[in-house]
Amino acid sequence: MNYQALPKIDLHCHLDGSVRPQTIIDLAHQQNVTIPSQDINEISSLMIAPETCQNLEEYLMRFELPLSVMQTEEGIERISFELFEDAAKENVKYFEVRFGPQLHQLQGLSFDQIISSAVKGMQRAEAIYDIKGNYILSILRTMDKGNINDVIDAGAAYLNKGVVAFDLAGAELPGFCHEFIPYVNYAIEKGYRITIHAGEQGVGQNVFDAVSLLGAERVGHGIHIKGHQGAYDLVKEKSVALETCPSSNIQTKAVDVLSNHPIKAFYQDGVLITINTDNRTVSNTTMTDEVRKVMEEFNLSREDYFAIYRASVEQSFASDEVKQALLKLAE
Repeated sequence: MNYQALPKIDLHCHLDGSVRPQTIIDLAHQQNVTIPSQDINEISSLMIAPETCQNLEEYLMRFELPLSVMQTEEGIERISFELFEDAAKENVKYFEVRFGPQLHQLQGLSFDQIISSAVKGMQRAEAIYDIKGNYILSILRTMDKGNINDVIDAGAAYLNKGVVAFDLAGAELPGFCHEFIPYVNYAIEKGYRITIHAGEQGVGQNVFDAVSLLGAERVGHGIHIKGHQGAYDLVKEKSVALETCPSSNIQTKAVDVLSNHPIKAFYQDGVLITINTDNRTVSNTTMTDEVRKVMEEFNLSREDYFAIYRASVEQSFASDEVKQALLKLAE
């Protein structure tokens, strides 16, 4: 099967984990930012996480270098454009990218400047390539909560004009959902759709909470519903899609090997699953790679692929018009 040629949808990808290594070198030079090396191979090795990390924290260390050059409007816009360009070139037709505006304020950018720069880069790519996209604003669970509503307010001006959803990301502690209820409710009032990272690191109860307390329409990763019947049943009953990221799950030790990933069992049991990259650079992957790995490991057919593709369209936060166009590609 020609995996490159398949139309693809990626609903879970982080901007700061998907930066071209050469771009880090270029931007560091332009911005007078000191980086550990000018050699692209050395920079690449600092950005790509090991095949298996000790834990999620070791994986997350790989974001420090890209963030150092994502503190200017030009830097954010360029990286946004290049990510959509890279995706378009491997036949990703619709792409939801997430990032944490709180991480881009080190040189004094306002949340409006940060969000508009990312949206501009995406729209520039949309104008050139056959790809449509949206941004998801991620709040880091470990950061100070004082400016969460400011992020929501700034992003509200871009709702359905490049921004669609609100997310909670970063290190996952048991029971985190309770403390974020007021913020998520505020985002929902403003018109945001909701996806929440949960059940990545072994806590199925977090998925149950994300859906029942926060109204999550999709769950980032969510694979540990496998050990929590209540979460499993709720996800099925409410048609909550799981944004699975197979390579990333192996790197962060959420799953030991791909053959033990629950994606096929979920799919066969009618749990809505989507296939995604998570972090193209940190996980050294593409959508073509992720689709190929899943299809080959679990012996899925072309029909299976398009069933997953159609579910991804339906569960995306795209406009009805874009959804109709995407569904035509699966006929």
